[in-house]
Amino acid sequence: MITRTPPLATLVRCFSSTARAQKHVSHIGREPIKYPPKVTLTPSLTAITIQGPLGTTSVPLQPYMKIEFPEENTVAVSVEDAEIKAQRQMWGTTRTLISNAIIGMTDGFTVPLYLVGVGYRVAIETDPRADIEGGSGQRLSMKLGYSHTVYVPIPSHIKAEVPSATKIILSCTDKHLLGLFAAKVRGYRKPEPYKGKGIFVGNEQIRIKSVKKK
Repeated sequence: MITRTPPLATLVRCFSSTARAQKHVSHIGREPIKYPPKVTLTPSLTAITIQGPLGTTSVPLQPYMKIEFPEENTVAVSVEDAEIKAQRQMWGTTRTLISNAIIGMTDGFTVPLYLVGVGYRVAIETDPRADIEGGSGQRLSMKLGYSHTVYVPIPSHIKAEVPSATKIILSCTDKHLLGLFAAKVRGYRKPEPYKGKGIFVGNEQIRIKSVKKK
């Protein structure tokens, strides 16, 4: 049997010595931010100031961050070199911080906490140590199954409401500070997986474990 040898061109694989340029972007950072007319943004070399109906705050900016206003009531964030990993990471982070600051200065942030357990109760009362600790003058008084009452001073930047004996509503213009205080309150009685008791933040859910019988 005679077989034909394929042409040399079909046996040789072609390789390109030119590497493809791959451009990195931040999918979060590249999205422009729309803000209402009642909000004023003032950028500087080191920070951007956000002023709204609920107050004024600022977000620090790295030297390589760029703030632009492509349209009315629209702000865009960019960096000098997106190929540098540190700049690309801060790109999305800075964009998120600015967006949260705009929401905080217009509507604010709110998170509910629920006390789940037999005998668990909460109330707001006057804090006698407010002058010493620099709080808001109020504190949470919680009964969490301990032999003593748990008192948590409410910071001046946090607004707390107790619409029922087992529910706390926390409000703040800073999402980060709100989360820290909510985590602090939750830490006094973390949800446990056997009876489902504890302090739950927002829509937090836990998986109940079954007790193995001997």
